[in-house]
Amino acid sequence: MNRLSPAKRNQLIMVVLATTAVIAMVFMFLISPEKKQIERLSNDIVKQHKQLDEMNETIKKAGEMAAAYAAVSNQLALAETDVAAGDIYAWTYDTIRRFKASYHLDIPSMGQPSASDVDLLPGISYRQVKLSLNGTGYFHDLGKFIADFENTFPHMRLVNLGLDPSPAANAPERLAFHFDVIALVKPNN
Repeated sequence: MNRLSPAKRNQLIMVVLATTAVIAMVFMFLISPEKKQIERLSNDIVKQHKQLDEMNETIKKAGEMAAAYAAVSNQLALAETDVAAGDIYAWTYDTIRRFKASYHLDIPSMGQPSASDVDLLPGISYRQVKLSLNGTGYFHDLGKFIADFENTFPHMRLVNLGLDPSPAANAPERLAFHFDVIALVKPNN
């Protein structure tokens, strides 16, 4: 640089500075935004690959889920075999009449069944039917009837049990009883 004239040296310095400025501006305005865009796209690609992997896993599990759904549907259908269906009133009377036949209880009257929304188990899609039963019987027979009834019909409950001494003079050890029967009703009926 000692051999160059001051004018040429100044020109050379100006060219170097201008070149450096142009390179810096190209980096700042062209290369840097493109680099940031490439990083964003790379991150998006990674996210999309993760979503794709999750979707593929879900698709692989679809067969298992369908089989599990079918199994649960079959279990529900089996469990609903003793749920009221069809003519609710006839079903209720017939079910109780057939069940009480093997017990030594006198049930001369059954109340009129009334259908309503479920208040026994809140938040389910079934409806319920409720009817009252009155009768007489020995304490042991009544206890066996109640236990067997609730074990035989898991979707029916006996509530509001009331016991009184029997008014009949010929059987002072018999009890008069009163209780309500609540049975679930299938929602599509």
